Amino acid sequence: MFSSKSERTSPSNSLPDAPIRVLVIDDEQPVRKYIERVLREAGYDPTAASDGPEALDIATKQPPFKLVVTDLMMPKMNGDELARRLRQCDPSLKVLYLTGFSDRLFKDKVTLWEDEAFLEKPCSIKAVLEAVSLLLFGTCERPQAIARQ
Repeated sequence: MFSSKSERTSPSNSLPDAPIRVLVIDDEQPVRKYIERVLREAGYDPTAASDGPEALDIATKQPPFKLVVTDLMMPKMNGDELARRLRQCDPSLKVLYLTGFSDRLFKDKVTLWEDEAFLEKPCSIKAVLEAVSLLLFGTCERPQAIARQ
């Protein structure tokens, strides 16, 4: 199940020419690889990091990302702190939190901001793609042009 506070009224009709860049952060390699594969097969351009500091380093050295998919509970830096730091450079960055601890998510983070959502782990391919689409396009159904890649 996912939740989002994004308040869009209609999806964007203009689709990018290049695949949408997504930064995937999870300290568990199998989860990271799973999300990366799901996104790549759906036509996105994922880049993976194993923790917050690595993600910050990647973000400063590469072109901007449209979306961050991050584990909430990680050593060194949690997903919420990572998202706040990344948004200092790009306030429009969208964030999808993955967590096996949804009760902790709302204890530590009372509300989700606009352009944030969460998925409970483990999550299905369909749930990942719907949450990503909701954040990027304002609808659970991904625009067909993305699939042509």
